[in-house]
Amino acid sequence: MTEERIRIDVCYALPARQDLVTVQLPAGSTVQQAVEASGLLARYPEIELGKNKVGIFAKLAKLDTALRDRDRVEIYRPLIADPKEVRKQRAAEGKVMKKGAGEAE
Repeated sequence: MTEERIRIDVCYALPARQDLVTVQLPAGSTVQQAVEASGLLARYPEIELGKNKVGIFAKLAKLDTALRDRDRVEIYRPLIADPKEVRKQRAAEGKVMKKGAGEAE
């Protein structure tokens, strides 16, 4: 009897493009096994499974999460800027602009 296999897409998004690899694994394989089988770790040495977050269809997942057929595993890059800080900066710039616009009248 042959072992049941599942098809998994593993994706790593770069700023300009994404690298998508499809792998065939035994049923019951984990997120970590899919990432390792994809070859993306060798292609992108900046990926560290201990640091980079991973997910399945945009939902965070642990490395030992079991996969189902046709799941899409995503490897996330670290954020360059804290979104809260960026919003604070935009809000502060907006207040400055509004004050400046009011003075011109």
